[in-house]
Amino acid sequence: MSGSGTAAVEAHALRKLFRTREKAAGLKASLGGLVAPRYRDVEAVAGIDLRIEPGELLAFIGPNGAGKSTTIKMLTGILHPTSGEAHVMGLVPWRDRQKLAFQIASVFGQRSQLWYHLPPADSLELLAHIYELEPSVYRQRMRELVSQFEIEHLLRVPVRKLSLGERMRCEIVGSLLHRPSIVFLDEPTIGLDVVAKQHIRQHIRELNEREGTTVFLTSHDAGDVEQLCRRVVVINHGTVVFDDSVSALRQQYLRSKRIELKLLGPVAPIELPGVTVVRHDEYDLVVEVDTGRQPIEAAVAALMNRARVADVSIEDPPLEAIIAAIYTRALP
Repeated sequence: MSGSGTAAVEAHALRKLFRTREKAAGLKASLGGLVAPRYRDVEAVAGIDLRIEPGELLAFIGPNGAGKSTTIKMLTGILHPTSGEAHVMGLVPWRDRQKLAFQIASVFGQRSQLWYHLPPADSLELLAHIYELEPSVYRQRMRELVSQFEIEHLLRVPVRKLSLGERMRCEIVGSLLHRPSIVFLDEPTIGLDVVAKQHIRQHIRELNEREGTTVFLTSHDAGDVEQLCRRVVVINHGTVVFDDSVSALRQQYLRSKRIELKLLGPVAPIELPGVTVVRHDEYDLVVEVDTGRQPIEAAVAALMNRARVADVSIEDPPLEAIIAAIYTRALP
């Protein structure tokens, strides 16, 4: 681990084993408690070293089962590691969990801290009591966050009636009431449409710039990683296989994008350097662009000039494919 001064997060040789009971088969299963059970150790995290500086925007990514959630649970004090050490804001998470709770926040895209049948205002007031905020401090903080996240019109609407994007903005506001130094964001844009994703990303960037909040992001969306983070750490099978800047990730692995055009009429075959036609029929054209050879803007402009287009969309390669490429290159 590199860097000087006090880190926001610092972990060394962090490791977590889970012991699972093996299912018996045949005669052993029928004997039940007469046969001693057999157990197997599963290594979820295999000795991670990690250092995050205050104010960093870090993407922590990997395939399902790579050890992301287990690492986060250790860094937030939910799980004790099997071995290794970690400090978050100078505290040992599993030893100082109560103190740490006042300095960190977590936002989960698929789990809510807001009461489903109540308006967000009620849940936010409850959270203010949990974090022991003085009424005047709470009111001032609410004014700031309500303005920043544009949720004034949502505060009195039952959560069940909010769209996913609206709920996520309220979730983030709830997590920021106590001015945490670090925010752990787990899939904050999952299930959102393009516009809602852009709003959430913009708010997260502004939070980091305005308050210097350290952001620890996990996501399966390459757009989240590219647009929000400056550094990316990829783990697989519980170990770090890539730790570098997002610009390095982009140069090495995000070199292709897919453009899909809905056509108003037929178009002649497309031949452009760095552009591969994936599908082409009378009303549909899909191409893959090698951005190392052909800038995406130039490719879009050339396609739009050659065809009458009803709609166009640009997609990144699936993050799983990027992670697989990184992992393959990391193998000895």
